[in-house]
Amino acid sequence: MTDYRDGVVVYWRPLCPFCIKLRLRLRLARLPRTEVNIWRDPDAAAYVRLVADGNETVPTVTVAGNAMVNPSMGQIREAVRRDAPHLLKRAR
Repeated sequence: MTDYRDGVVVYWRPLCPFCIKLRLRLRLARLPRTEVNIWRDPDAAAYVRLVADGNETVPTVTVAGNAMVNPSMGQIREAVRRDAPHLLKRAR
């Protein structure tokens, strides 16, 4: 699996309404991120299970390597401010 420790990673799966909503909000905010479809990446699915008590709960988001399961946009923004402020230059 790729090392994403310094940025934002969104683990998602197709047809997940929570994923659709969060990915759209992140796009509109222009927050740089990597999006990983857990149905196409078995290592990513295993990582999500690891941080979500054995469940494939999505969206799961990491900011600078710190995982959040089903976070709000506010939680993501706060984590970026705290752990990856360099990403805010391109976001609005």
